[in-house]
Amino acid sequence: MAAGLLKTSSLSARTKLLHQVGLSPYNTSHGFFEEEVKKKLQQFTDGSIDLQKEDNGIGILTLNNPRKMNAFSGVMMLQLLEKVVELENWTEGKGLIVRGANNTFSSGSDLNAVKALGSPEDGVALCMFMQNTLTRFMRLPLISIALVQGWAVGGGAEVTTACDFRLMTPGSEIRFVHKEMGLIPSWGGTTRLIEIIGSRQALKVLTGAFKLDSEKALNIGLVDEVLQSSDETQSLEEAREWLQQFIKGPPEIIRALKKSVSSGRELCLEEALLTERNLVGTVWGGPANLKAIARKGKSSK
Repeated sequence: MAAGLLKTSSLSARTKLLHQVGLSPYNTSHGFFEEEVKKKLQQFTDGSIDLQKEDNGIGILTLNNPRKMNAFSGVMMLQLLEKVVELENWTEGKGLIVRGANNTFSSGSDLNAVKALGSPEDGVALCMFMQNTLTRFMRLPLISIALVQGWAVGGGAEVTTACDFRLMTPGSEIRFVHKEMGLIPSWGGTTRLIEIIGSRQALKVLTGAFKLDSEKALNIGLVDEVLQSSDETQSLEEAREWLQQFIKGPPEIIRALKKSVSSGRELCLEEALLTERNLVGTVWGGPANLKAIARKGKSSK
């Protein structure tokens, strides 16, 4: 029966794009040539993106360029894509915390890369590269949290919107400063921000380039909770504890739930329902389902 449920011949191209691992919104048909972009980004070598995968199914993704307040160099953009690919294939994973090194989230793009990639063509190519990467990140079958310590500015603020939830520490700040750079968000931040806080609030945040401290961000619904501690180690532990409430259970169930929610967000009603049906076929009668039924049977005796 499950095999019948999993037939996907009627799925639209958009549905297949959402759920086939490794596919991105842009390709050569859109004038996007990934290898050419990668060659240009390799010139800017500061920093790294570090990934720690824990036995409890939680990953810690660290933006690590503290000398420049964790600004994204070209190499870091490339490494972010590499880590997303690695996470796409981490079948034991359930949750992910994104943070910055040295108690700062990220100050956005490295200005050296921005200056060197100064033509409109370069800007659009970089836009497509980062939109591809962060869209794949957003679609990961993991419950993701942005742990905002210190500043999340510009591109750093955009990265927070690709996570499912956002937590802030006291004294931290999110700011979309793109207007002051003569730009608009280019990593998908506007589209995701509207989904999180609505178009009216997003327009205020973007055109005002407001400094959003933890209280303001909480009030407009941009963040989900303000943590107790500003200490780097303690706030990470708080974030782990906060995440645990959403990832209790077998990985296949948590991952299926995230996929189902992603479908409901991105697809039309009929396609989302079809995706939900197909996901049911992967868990109905599975080990977690049978174990839960047996447990309930014992408790009812």
